Amino acid sequence: MATARFVPPHPPRDIAPGPMWRGFFGERARNSVFGWSQRAFSERHIKRHILGYTVHFVLDPDSVQHVLQGNAANYVKPDIVKRFGAALLGRGLLTSDGALWREQRRIVAANFAPAAVDALVPHFAAAADAAASEWRSGGTHDLAEAATDTTMRIIADTLFGGDPRLKTRKAMDHIAAALRAGGESRLPAILGLPSLPYNKVLWRGQRGRDFLRRTLADLVRDRLPDGGADDFLGRLIRALRAQFEPAEALALAVDNAATFYLAGHETTANAISWTLYLLSEQPEWQERVAAEAQAALSEGADDAGLPERLPTLRRVFEEAMRLYPPVPRFDRQAVAADGLCGWDVAPGDIISIWPWLLHRHQALWDDPDAFDPDRFLPERRAAQHRFQYFPFGGGPRVCVGMRFAYAEGLTVLAHWLAAWRVTPVSGREVRPVGYVTLKPEGGLPLRVERR
Repeated sequence: MATARFVPPHPPRDIAPGPMWRGFFGERARNSVFGWSQRAFSERHIKRHILGYTVHFVLDPDSVQHVLQGNAANYVKPDIVKRFGAALLGRGLLTSDGALWREQRRIVAANFAPAAVDALVPHFAAAADAAASEWRSGGTHDLAEAATDTTMRIIADTLFGGDPRLKTRKAMDHIAAALRAGGESRLPAILGLPSLPYNKVLWRGQRGRDFLRRTLADLVRDRLPDGGADDFLGRLIRALRAQFEPAEALALAVDNAATFYLAGHETTANAISWTLYLLSEQPEWQERVAAEAQAALSEGADDAGLPERLPTLRRVFEEAMRLYPPVPRFDRQAVAADGLCGWDVAPGDIISIWPWLLHRHQALWDDPDAFDPDRFLPERRAAQHRFQYFPFGGGPRVCVGMRFAYAEGLTVLAHWLAAWRVTPVSGREVRPVGYVTLKPEGGLPLRVERR
């Protein structure tokens, strides 16, 4: 489909990189996708020394594949990441390594098998319809907030038995505060210092983290001793108690509850938000996916096959995650010496992998900053390197909830776009801001009209 070229907003880029210390102050400290130079989008490998760490920014798909898949055992979660995430996520699936990670992965994987995810599509549909029932035709609504509220309710209902403590505005505000504070806690983590709440952002983040940990601990304890209902949390508690001593099983249950509650809804909400933004700016594409959604829903509004009947919407969704990956970076640490792209890697070196950079890399994509969902037509996707596009990671640690996220995101978007048209708010600038995840700064106000 021929449409006018559209380049959605991204932060400005200097020709050459500035000094690394600037990354800990001002906008660069608050926004991880701000301040990158043009070199980061054209070179294959950048090596820097940062506060005593040797950091390799890996910008070549072969190197990414080597780290995440080919020699994955040599690249573990960095000590700094474990310190950074321990207060909120403990030793759950996202922050653990080795035997502990493998056992937790085995326990949770069955909950995200294809049949298990397909059975949840009616829940996704019901949540989408419930959220849109509150919209007023012709009104302006923050659709980033709506997406977050919807995915939070989906996670609470499908994984945690619909516990009302997880579906309040208070819980959503605390999550937002914890994530924003995470983006400003890098320097203390690098230096091995405690993350003291020396400003309002960090103070609110600590309150949010404490609220979530306390709420989830209460929820888990309420399920003891046998785990209660036959849902994700119940099965998790029973499996952990069968493998670990009671105290450790309890701690790991809370850690994984935090991991899946937080990461399970925030990332998908961001992908939905960016998709809606892009479609609001591209009415031709929006009308095309709306017609597809209407046809798909006419065959069954909440059956398991709905996501598969949305190939065009899926391409738009994937292009949104290319331009605005829900998690813009993740890191590994070398256990033993290795080589990447002709560069020597020493034990202890940090390998920093940025979907934000590779998804826009000039050597990998034609017109990389432009919106073009047809990049994901099957014949063009087949020509791409497996590790030039990886919004859910890759290798053994690929996101266990990837199928869940696709089915949830496509179902919510189909229900909303089939019934509603979204258009930009005049004079409202949309800016991406990277905390732990990548969000539209200040939300996403859009005008909605019933079709």
